[in-house]
Formats: sequence, C-alpha cells, structure tokens
Amino acid sequence: MSLAETAASVSGAFDSIPVIDLGCASTHEERTALARQIRDACMNVGFFYIKNHGIPDETIDKIFSAMKAFFSLPVEEKMKLHHRQGAHYRGFEPLLDSNIDPANRGDLYEGFMIGWEELVPQDDDEDKVNRDTMVFPNLWPSEPSGFREAFINYYHAAFGVGKVLRRLFALALDLPETYFDDKLKRYPMMRGLHYPPQTGPEDDGIIGIGAHSDFECFTILWQEPGIQALQILNSENKWINATPIPGTLVINIGDLLSRWTNNIFRSTVHRAINRSGVRRYSIPMFIGANPNVEVEPLPSCVSPERPAKYETITSGEYVRRHIQEMYQRSRTTSDGTAKA
Repeated sequence: MSLAETAASVSGAFDSIPVIDLGCASTHEERTALARQIRDACMNVGFFYIKNHGIPDETIDKIFSAMKAFFSLPVEEKMKLHHRQGAHYRGFEPLLDSNIDPANRGDLYEGFMIGWEELVPQDDDEDKVNRDTMVFPNLWPSEPSGFREAFINYYHAAFGVGKVLRRLFALALDLPETYFDDKLKRYPMMRGLHYPPQTGPEDDGIIGIGAHSDFECFTILWQEPGIQALQILNSENKWINATPIPGTLVINIGDLLSRWTNNIFRSTVHRAINRSGVRRYSIPMFIGANPNVEVEPLPSCVSPERPAKYETITSGEYVRRHIQEMYQRSRTTSDGTAKA
C-alpha cells in the first residue's frame, strides 16, 4: 500500500505516544524496521519518544545545571544578552517576549537561543559561515562558569541525533536513505528554556507556551524528568500528556516536513503548561532545511486521490515568515517586562 493510500485510513485519534528504540540501527535492515515504526508514529501522532539516543548523561547533566544557574541570575544581568542585541534572535528571551498563539497574551518562559559554534575554533569556520546563511555569532554570558561549553557540547550531540533521524525519515518515506543529507545540512537553532510555575487563572491568556505547531522540519526535545507540562492535541481535540520518560528525547514533526510530505506526516499542535509548582526546564533543537531548498510535496506522497496541497516555497522564506510573526505579536521593554 502506498503512503498516500495508507494516510487515507489514519484518524489521528491517538491517546498515547509511541517509544522507539534507536539502539538497533547498525544495519540497513534494522534501520528499515525502525523507519516503519517512525512512519506509523509520524502519520498517526506526529510525536514519538526515542531511547538509546546516544547523548551521554553527563552532557545532559551539565547543560541542565548551566541553565538552572543562568536563569537564576537577576533579570537585569540576563537582559544584557537580550536577543535584539545580537543577530537572528540569538541570546536571552525574557518572559512574555513572544506570543506564539494569537489567542493568548504571551508565553510564560525565559529562553536562551544559540546556533552553530565549535567549542574550539576550527580552520574552516569561515568557510562554514559562508556556506550557511543562518550562521551568526552567538551571545554568551560571563557567568555561570562553563555555560558556553555545556551548551555547545549538548548542541553537537543533539545535532548528531538529528543526522541519524533524517536518514530514518527518508526510509520512512520510501526514499533513498541519504535523500535528506544535502537538504537538511543547515545548522539548527537550539533553545534552553525555563518555565516558571504558572499561578494565574487558567483563562488569563498567559501559559508556558501557547498552542502551536513547530515550523521547521522536526524538533528534538529534552524535557526535565518528573515535571509534566507538555501536551499534544489529537484529532478529537483532546490534550494528551507527553509525560517525561527518563532517558528519552521527544521528537515531533514540524510544519515544513509535513508540507513536504503533503500532510502525510502530521505536524501536531502542542503546548506547555507548568502548574507543577516548581521551575521546569527543557531544550528544543529545531532541525530545518537549507534556506535555498525548494519544498514541494514529494512524489511518493501524491496520488490522484491525494493531489498536491501546496505550492513550492523555499525553506528560508517559509521560516522567516513564521519567526517574524511570532516575535511581532509581543514587544518587550528594556527591563524585561512586556508591553502591548
């Protein structure tokens, strides 16, 4: 049965999120079997957990500690690294700086955004900058000690997971295993996020992050164990908890890959609400396509019964529009408070 034919029978009325073990992916046969599991998850849910992902516990522990120390600094210290002082949103994002859901009044999180950077400068760094128009200087705090190293080490480890996944996605779409290798080479953006406890009324229009779908190809998310916040919306408009599972990462399909697959892979709406009474931390990495890649529905995802739903657009233009919309919904004063 073709992808398009299989998609016709998908309901999206899921009530759980599958867990997929990446530990057995050394042979083509093993990767093909994994790809079938990933295909089912992407078509039915749009989210899945991965275990045995290969990121060392020590790497995660160090960035977790660095985030807790940085976000505990006085707001005036953090605002010295406000992302508007840097390039392309790199740096600190204060509370209510963005508003991803137009129905809300703001997103109740602090963030720290980085892009690609080598821990030790390499001889070919300038060539990488010239090849990738999304490479800009990062902003770094002077404290806490080890913050830069912790972020960069995790960044490269997570990007390595992304390289494994992009091949599994290709196999899941009945494409050559290396199909996305030259199309998803752009260095991704990564955020360290801090969600303070949400104490306001449930209908006040301010939550951790409002209902949205991600707009890149796919997201790799680490979420703090033991604190429930992430929820995903099924086709029956029921919110399903994406409960943290120790030792796993959460993977979700973004709008661009959904568009590429003619909506066969599901880009699922999700949100984060932290009513745990304690601070919550997470780290999303957004894997996207090269800015000049033209995205149009893949031939394997189109049929007479399922014609192409989208026109061709470059990845860069698509992402630019969405980032500008998100930050234009809210403006922030120099002291870190939001204003209308």
